[in-house]
Amino acid sequence: MKYADVAENVRQLLVDMPSHDEFIYELLLAYGKPKASITRLKQGTYNQSNVPGEVLWKKEVWFKVVDGDLFATIEELKTAKGTKAHNPRFLFVTDFEQILAIDRKTDDTLDIKFPELETNFDFFLPWAGMEKTKLSNENPADIKAAEKMAKLFDAIKLDNPQYMREDAHAMNVFLGRLLFCLFAEDTGIFPENAVTNAVASHTDVDGSDLDAFFKRLFDLLDTVETKRGNIEEHLRCFPYVNGGLFREHFDIPTFSAKSRRMIIESGELNWSEINPDIFGSMFQAVIDPEERHNLGQHYTSVTNIMKVIEPLFLNDFKADLEKASNLTKGKKQALQRLLDRIAHVKIFDPACGSGNFLIIAYKELRKLEMDVFRELQAIEGTFPISGMNVNRFYGIEIADFACETAILALWLAEHQMNLEYKKIFGRTLVSLPLKEGANIVCGNATCTDWESVCPKNDGDEIYVLGNPPYLGSSVQNKSQKEDMAYVFSSIKNYKNLDYIACWFLKGAAYIKGSNTKFAFVSTNSICQGEQVALLWPYVFNKELEIGFAHQSFKWSNNAKGSAGVTCVIIGLRNEGNETTSIYRHGVVQNVKAINAYLTAGNNIIIRKRTKPLSAIPNISYGSKPVDGGNLILNENEKSSLISESPDSEKFIKKFVGSNEFIKGSTRWCLWIEDDDLSDAISIPSISARVERVKSMRLASKKAATRKISKRPHSFGEIRHKKSHSIIIPEVSSERRVYIPIGFLDDETVISNLAYSIPSANPLVFGIISSKMHMAWVRTVAGQLETRIRYSAGLCYNTFPIPKLTKDQIKNITMHVEEVLEEREKYSQKTMAQLYDPDKMPDGLREAHHNLDLAVDRIYRTKPFASDEERLEHLFKLYEEMTAKEKLV
Repeated sequence: MKYADVAENVRQLLVDMPSHDEFIYELLLAYGKPKASITRLKQGTYNQSNVPGEVLWKKEVWFKVVDGDLFATIEELKTAKGTKAHNPRFLFVTDFEQILAIDRKTDDTLDIKFPELETNFDFFLPWAGMEKTKLSNENPADIKAAEKMAKLFDAIKLDNPQYMREDAHAMNVFLGRLLFCLFAEDTGIFPENAVTNAVASHTDVDGSDLDAFFKRLFDLLDTVETKRGNIEEHLRCFPYVNGGLFREHFDIPTFSAKSRRMIIESGELNWSEINPDIFGSMFQAVIDPEERHNLGQHYTSVTNIMKVIEPLFLNDFKADLEKASNLTKGKKQALQRLLDRIAHVKIFDPACGSGNFLIIAYKELRKLEMDVFRELQAIEGTFPISGMNVNRFYGIEIADFACETAILALWLAEHQMNLEYKKIFGRTLVSLPLKEGANIVCGNATCTDWESVCPKNDGDEIYVLGNPPYLGSSVQNKSQKEDMAYVFSSIKNYKNLDYIACWFLKGAAYIKGSNTKFAFVSTNSICQGEQVALLWPYVFNKELEIGFAHQSFKWSNNAKGSAGVTCVIIGLRNEGNETTSIYRHGVVQNVKAINAYLTAGNNIIIRKRTKPLSAIPNISYGSKPVDGGNLILNENEKSSLISESPDSEKFIKKFVGSNEFIKGSTRWCLWIEDDDLSDAISIPSISARVERVKSMRLASKKAATRKISKRPHSFGEIRHKKSHSIIIPEVSSERRVYIPIGFLDDETVISNLAYSIPSANPLVFGIISSKMHMAWVRTVAGQLETRIRYSAGLCYNTFPIPKLTKDQIKNITMHVEEVLEEREKYSQKTMAQLYDPDKMPDGLREAHHNLDLAVDRIYRTKPFASDEERLEHLFKLYEEMTAKEKLV
């Protein structure tokens, strides 16, 4: 069954509510269970229970209607013989006011009011054959913890509406402290299950005294043992924590029986399996219910974080360790130098969120340090002590709850690594009392002096990293636009830059001339189109270079529904003689230099041109109506107009833009030459349309629009030529290997939503339809969302084409004709269908391949192995041609 079908079935079931005896059978049918099976279940063939009104279907469900305590009943079912013998997937108890259920495969629980089944129907989707999907690198314990905490938050919020409105920060602090306690009781900081057992055994079932319990516990954790005085027996096991975590006093929410029960259930998880770096996404999902469907969406996976930190610094450290380990002389000294280097590292994330990047960087450096310790222990037999501390980790974050979480998560990461140390070396590093935590500042990174947060002292080796907010210019709010104005105060024409450009410019200023590097995740848009010229000259002018780059890839997260944004990773450093590396599809290539387009080559910037660099015809947008829709006709309007006035047909032309050309839809326009005006307006329908155009233009706030009201019969911007033209869609899907390009006759008007090359020949069609041109377009053009946005000034006018021989022109023309002939064989198909990479006809694909080879050969005789090779060649040719221009 489909997801939507199940949703509708359950909704309708609750509307038509069957009798209590029939409910479970109708519910199973709603999820698509076979009618024959349900009939046998009703007859008792499949029902393993003899209790009236109770259903136990092997491997499927144990359903029970209860008059009393639902919680006690489901606890009994957990350990019942029937559960062990028949292994039902779901335990389901209800009194038809509440529902309590357990998914025994995932350990998920459902605790809702009966009518809420409509919005929680997805809990039972396995009945319909739909399981919750997980990414291969996902830690199930992380997501389960996030879900548990989200449900707990909802329960506490329901119990404390006033508290939530007035003191959200206090709630953030409480949840952070609760997380610490749950983690501590499973990782040896506290005695095993100390908090969970205390809640279960020493608080009332209705939750009425739970707030007082937590207040007492938190106060004790902030008090050294010598100053505690007489305390309750069940609290004596808790040590002094300190470190600032429990220092400040905040009001604690009140609790109900349900929220108390959920805290106990949360304690039953094994928190030693939880990654501290998931806490950020946990909090995001807890605090923002809109994010619940994608728990972990804001959590960057370890795999992706490693793409940043490995080339930024970790690979270099590992190489040093390998060199030191292979020495026969001076090995101990080399290892000590490496330890000293690690101890002087600072990690700084100026958009740290909940600290994911900082946590993984900390863990990896601790692992590296322990690898060094192993080598030294083999030489000396001693037990070295870690010289690393989380107080050398720095961050800036604008959200209060995220700051709190980052500090907490780094504390927990430190304890985890201390446990790892114990496993390896057999000795425990002291975790308590906690030391002062990481230096996380709550503030706006764009307006904060970075050096005041992470000072650059002599001997420091600083690495700046992270995943700052992207935000294109059109979606920036007022505050973010003010941030842009502040950061780019000395630079003109910055307004079309993405918000993340602030971090690149500030990062460039921060690392200039120091023993510092940075690497940020970014959308690929800052390395495409006009943004390159707006940003990168100011970065390179600070004597910086790109040290490594991950070319465009889909950015995914440890989540059920990951973001899937197309991103790049860019590492910047001061100019030097180090190797530069490009990463693409998991393969690394060492190159001499990386340009702002993240390809091999010098730091050239492709700037918009008004005329072509090469010997090809001029290009322009098509004609723009500026008519309020009155000069444009759909198919029905065209037919009605001709039916009313047959003479009107000569004033109608086909009107084609990107959408019409690619998808095959049809629009028309009124095209009235000045000499034909009197005949045209003698037709009442046309005259009425022309008058509406005049009124619309006169009412405009733009002077230029009011000016053209004197000629309301014609388009506002006329570029149509009485010749065949090439049409290039302005926007095309990134999935296509080629942008669909075509010839249109002189009776077709190209709209301003596409480009037009009048009087163009097959040679131009062939060159701009080639992989050579597509490689250029994908690199230098901008994007609309993820789609390719063609630009006359950046793509066409800048494209370098060498001088051609007559034979080369003839050869390309021949292959263009083959492409057009193959298209004609499928004239019933749209361009979208023909150029769908999964459905492209073999003949058309072969014709394009032959055209590609012909175009490639005008650049060099040796075939290009990849688009990267094509681009490297094109950039060199561009440099040569623009240099010659300057000499003329």
